[in-house]
Amino acid sequence: MKSISSKILQNARKPKGFVGRLMLKGMNIGHASLSNWALSLINWQPQWQVLDIGCGGGANIAEILKRSPRGEVYGIDFSAESVAYAQKTNKKTLGKRCFIEQGNVESLPYNNNKFDLVTAFETVYFWKDMSKALQEVRRVLKTNGLFLICCEVSNPANTKWSDLIEEMVIHSENELQTLLEQNGFSNISVYKQPTEKISIVAQAINSNTKKENKK
Repeated sequence: MKSISSKILQNARKPKGFVGRLMLKGMNIGHASLSNWALSLINWQPQWQVLDIGCGGGANIAEILKRSPRGEVYGIDFSAESVAYAQKTNKKTLGKRCFIEQGNVESLPYNNNKFDLVTAFETVYFWKDMSKALQEVRRVLKTNGLFLICCEVSNPANTKWSDLIEEMVIHSENELQTLLEQNGFSNISVYKQPTEKISIVAQAINSNTKKENKK
């Protein structure tokens, strides 16, 4: 049987209910320093269209809205609890410059070449089909658009968290770089902190992918 702490930690993957809301609140606060470091690596433009995949509690969306004050920010998460929490976090801009919905990274509900920047904070651990997900990210990015990945852990040999959280897979920086190169990205830059924390910025190259979507 799983311990109570292990059951609680499953909310890191897919927040649900009261415990999930507590987890989202904690993520908004606890990941702020990591997220701000990653966001500082980007040369922001005021009018950008941005997508935050795995938007969680919505704190990163709020920060991105500040950094692109004339742009629009979309958020998507496969947890209904996360979507509701992120919408509440960004209620002042919701439906104006902020749009948040439930969905899956492997089938993003957006038009081709829509976004200038796509972000993924603390979420690629849970992408089941990495190649398919990255191809979707590439599809919705404009040519030369940017993709920002931020991970707190990047050493697959350190299983402290992946042993506790179901379906969590830790990817090394080299693995992520290879996957990006194989799925339509170039000009890949890797940034590290003294711990396992990494941020990767990659540029989308031209794609002939054609797919009809609802937005």
